[in-house]
Amino acid sequence: MATPIEKDTNEQSDTHNATSLPPLLAVQGLAAGYDETQVLWDIALEVMRGEVVAIVGANGAGKSTLLSVLSGLLPSWQGSITFAGQDISHERAERIVKRGLVHVPQGRRLFSGLTVEENLRLGAYTRRAGSEQAIDGDLERVFALLPRLRERRRQIAGSLSGGEQQMCAIARGLMARPTLLLIDELSLGLAPNVVDDLLAAIDTIHQRERLSFLLVEQDVQIALERAQRGYVIENGHIVLSGPAADLLKSEQIRAAYLGE
Repeated sequence: MATPIEKDTNEQSDTHNATSLPPLLAVQGLAAGYDETQVLWDIALEVMRGEVVAIVGANGAGKSTLLSVLSGLLPSWQGSITFAGQDISHERAERIVKRGLVHVPQGRRLFSGLTVEENLRLGAYTRRAGSEQAIDGDLERVFALLPRLRERRRQIAGSLSGGEQQMCAIARGLMARPTLLLIDELSLGLAPNVVDDLLAAIDTIHQRERLSFLLVEQDVQIALERAQRGYVIENGHIVLSGPAADLLKSEQIRAAYLGE
C-alpha cells in the first residue's frame, strides 16, 4: 500500500470528494502475472475524467504488465477494474477498446508495410460496419491534431522516424475514440527534442479533446512534469502516490530516480 506523501494523497482525495464524481478508472487489490510468476501485488489506483496520471518506476517494475491487465491483454488473478462505472476485470480486449479504454503499447507495433493512413484506419477496427463516413471524419480530426501525419499519410509506416512512428501509434489509438488513453513508454529510445514534440502533441490532444491519459514512463521527470497525479511502482507494488508536483519534490524520488 502506498503510504508516503499522506498529506498530498488526502488532499487529492478531498478534491475527488468535492467534485462528487466517480473515477473514470478505479483499480482495487489487483494481482497478476505470467504463468506461475506473480508480477503485480495489491495494485490500487484511480484516474479521473480529463486527468493525466503517471505511473513511474524502473525497468522491470511491472508497469507494462499493469497496462496489459487494464487493457485485457493479460488476465487479472484477483482484484477489480472498474471503467466508466462498469466492471471490466474479465472482459476481452476488443470489448474494452469499444468501451473507450485504449492501449498504445510499448514499441509502437505498427503495421510497418502499410501506409500511415492505413495504420490509422485499422485503429478504428472495433467500430461498426457502415460508419466509413464517421471514420473519415475522425481521420481528419486526428490529422488536425497531429498535422505532421497528414504530410506523411501516404508514406509507409516502417520508413518513418522513431518519433513519427510513436506519433502514428498514438494517432491510431485516437481513431478508436478513447475516453482514456494508456501510453506505454512514450520516450523510449527517442532523442530529447523528439520527446518534446510528442509531449507537445499530447498537450494539444489533452486540451482539445479532454481525454484522460495514463502515462507509463521510465523517465520519471518527463512523466511527472506532464501529470496531475502520479504513482510509483517498485517490484510490482505501488509504493508512493500523490500530486505529481509533490512527488517530483520528494527526496525519496529525487534520490532513487533522478540521481540527486
